[in-house]
Amino acid sequence: MTTTIFGSTRFNPKRMIEGNDGGACVTFNGGRTWSSIYNQMTAQFYRIDVDNQYPYRVYATQQDNTSISVPSASEWGVIPLCDCTYPGTGESGFIAVDPKDPDIVYCGAIGSSPADCGALQRYDHRTRQIRLVSVWPEKTSGMASKDMRYRFGWTFPITFSPRDQKTLYIGGNHVFRSRDEGSSWTVISADLSLNDPARQDHSGGVLTHDDSGAEVHATCASVVESPHRKGEIWASTDDGLVHVTRNDGARWSNATPEAMPELAYVGCVEISPHDADTVYVAATRYKLADYQPYLFRTKDRGKSWESIVGDFPNGEIIRVVRADTMRPGLLFAGTETGVFFSLDDGAHWSRMAGGLPVVPVYDLKIKGSDLVAGTHGRSFWILDDVTPLRELAADQEDVKLVSPRPTVRAKLNYCVETGYAKTGINYGPGWGIGAATEVVELEGGRTDRRYLDCGENPPIGAIVYFWLPDDAEGPVKLTFRDAADKTIIAFSSDDKDAPFHTKPGTNAGLHRFVWDLRHLRPAKLERSLMIQKYKPLAPEGEDPSGPAVVPGRYKVELQADGKCQTVGFTIVNDPRIATTEKEFAEQFELLQRLFGKLSALNQAVNRIRLLKRQLADVQKRLDDGDKSLGGRAQSLVGRLEAIEGVLIDVKRETSRDLERNPPGLNDKLIDLVNVVTIADATPTLQARQLSDEIMSKVDGEIKKLDALMKEEVCALNAALKSADVELLGTGKA
Repeated sequence: MTTTIFGSTRFNPKRMIEGNDGGACVTFNGGRTWSSIYNQMTAQFYRIDVDNQYPYRVYATQQDNTSISVPSASEWGVIPLCDCTYPGTGESGFIAVDPKDPDIVYCGAIGSSPADCGALQRYDHRTRQIRLVSVWPEKTSGMASKDMRYRFGWTFPITFSPRDQKTLYIGGNHVFRSRDEGSSWTVISADLSLNDPARQDHSGGVLTHDDSGAEVHATCASVVESPHRKGEIWASTDDGLVHVTRNDGARWSNATPEAMPELAYVGCVEISPHDADTVYVAATRYKLADYQPYLFRTKDRGKSWESIVGDFPNGEIIRVVRADTMRPGLLFAGTETGVFFSLDDGAHWSRMAGGLPVVPVYDLKIKGSDLVAGTHGRSFWILDDVTPLRELAADQEDVKLVSPRPTVRAKLNYCVETGYAKTGINYGPGWGIGAATEVVELEGGRTDRRYLDCGENPPIGAIVYFWLPDDAEGPVKLTFRDAADKTIIAFSSDDKDAPFHTKPGTNAGLHRFVWDLRHLRPAKLERSLMIQKYKPLAPEGEDPSGPAVVPGRYKVELQADGKCQTVGFTIVNDPRIATTEKEFAEQFELLQRLFGKLSALNQAVNRIRLLKRQLADVQKRLDDGDKSLGGRAQSLVGRLEAIEGVLIDVKRETSRDLERNPPGLNDKLIDLVNVVTIADATPTLQARQLSDEIMSKVDGEIKKLDALMKEEVCALNAALKSADVELLGTGKA
């Protein structure tokens, strides 16, 4: 544990800040109480893994803390700490989720578990119990590594076979295999390290023995089995060697690149998912004051190697390299300061931007089209979609619309859908869920939500990327259509009334646009026609969104600089639900009717308010000889207000003033929308019955309004015309 305490003696010596491996803590009373580290995203992760659930979860071991499991998405719109679990006490080392059972997690736990060096835990989420399945569970603290039966490094490898999910490998100075969940182990290699006794004595030398297990040397740093060939296993060490076996461990060959520097920490062996003979190796020598990057590739099963550092910056040490699962030659490298990528198999490298802070990246995983990074100081980061890197050319010169990945029709919790504050600080997305965020205003009318003590959810909707080689000379437009080519909704960069996030970008470069999968919003109540006695402190509520599209095939069209491109994509249902196509259609049909009726209601209220304003103006222009006309106008106002008072709550003063008066029919329609959409399920019988009843009442009030317009307003207009007074408009029905 690294701790630094700063005290202020000039102003108040009782105020101190303490920095540790988990973050920073503050005291105002001389250390009697301290603030928590759980309000900051500063975890130091070593190695990570992902499972196959939906949403998938990310796992890691973290310095001076427990191992942790975090969902990649949450129904709360953010990722709160309460959704995390703690699968074991793994502080150090690798972590591996059972690919056939995500409730079972294996993690290295040197320094935080019995069995000391080589501590391996098997955690069961169902029972919340840890079973120690170490190769040799002997207490070794205080022992020199030369006196141990087996040596295991602080971050010793743990990995499952990609061919046989019952087979588990771990790496010490030997490679070990278990086929019974760690109940027994078989040694399948000789000592693969240099096994130099000079580097296996007491840490700290003869004066200061400090043998906690973190200092063990001459061990495996990476073990990986080939997904292409049975029996082929690669292993690298922390003292500069690479070995391979092609007969399941019966015989191993030294396959170390000739240019590998002496005593390099070879932390990653990555087998190409596209070519069985292609293997990548990442190494570093920063512990020996050598900060140069080392990356190697073989295309002939390790017979020969070449450096693929390319134009990597000098002084940028590399810890991990990953090959994309879809595009050959697309590589990602985790370094001491961030993530780099290459589109040409390592000839050229570029730093990835996108908001990732400057931080050591200890591990990377590719999950579908997501790139997951485990950092040593800034927790987990996920690049939500690497699809553009899979489709764009390195020298892309033309406009390019990237095919969106399959989009899950994700569902947020009702609280988030209806009550998440759009301004200022919000201390929770729902009742009892602690997760603070802040909405800040940026230049150009933009806003951004900052995540203060929680994780950020991936975008809810279809992510559309497009590339513009030059600044667009005209508007850029995105149009979304269904499988029958019927337009659902369109967005244009020149729409002056649209929020910033719904305007496609026009500058040269790569653009990301997120469609929330919604149809057009219903017609809204015109705020310019509302009469308010004062400006409320509470912000105005948002108008309801339109209904979400059902799972199926869709298209998106890009129009930019006279060019038009169209690509298709799929929207799929949440794999955890069993809702059928018919049930989705039934839900959508009822929602269309409810939203349509809400539009008609709002338009009717707008007509009423406009007519009331005109009548008020007419009454001001009538002279004393037109008292009868004034009385008729006032009577008409009363009848209009009677209809308005049924359609909406006319006594409501603010968006939060919901409990003083009975709801209007619009409130009931909106609440029914929430009733129907709260789950991906067919509407209940009673929801259908109530919907029909409320929509019928709305029709009745609109029928009264139409009758007034046809009879009373027309009659009053005739009388006003006779009196040479400007006529009333009837509004659009």
